[in-house]
Amino acid sequence: MSDLEPDWESPLTLSLTPTAIFTVLFASADEVHTAWQSCVDSALVVGENMARDEGSANYCRLVEQEYEEDGSVGPWHDWCVELRLGKAFLSGHWRVPADARGADWAWCSKEAQQAFRQGCLLVGRRVVPGLVLEEVLPPPSSSGGGPTRH
Repeated sequence: MSDLEPDWESPLTLSLTPTAIFTVLFASADEVHTAWQSCVDSALVVGENMARDEGSANYCRLVEQEYEEDGSVGPWHDWCVELRLGKAFLSGHWRVPADARGADWAWCSKEAQQAFRQGCLLVGRRVVPGLVLEEVLPPPSSSGGGPTRH
């Protein structure tokens, strides 16, 4: 180790509060909260990505859940970014009715993904974009019901 610069492998210590994390990462979330355990119900999960810190139990995860809420007309879709830092769980939620407009879904998804990308940095991970095939389009029908030109 040189006296001129710190060793690149030496651990760094940060002092962060939930308020600071909520303000920076979850500013656009519908709801934020802290807890001593996860608020995610594994039975409701429809998708999940997780980044773990190699040297601790810390992690950041993006979870998509669908659930019925008492008094609501239909099911809800929830994007939850959950950070486990030490013993604390910090969560931000972006929610829309499951039958909401595509633009509302896209906005919630984009905001949650951005918070996930930023949260992953706190556990020493970097997220890069990729392509995911959601569903296969049906083949054109033999009755000529395929795409048309305008």
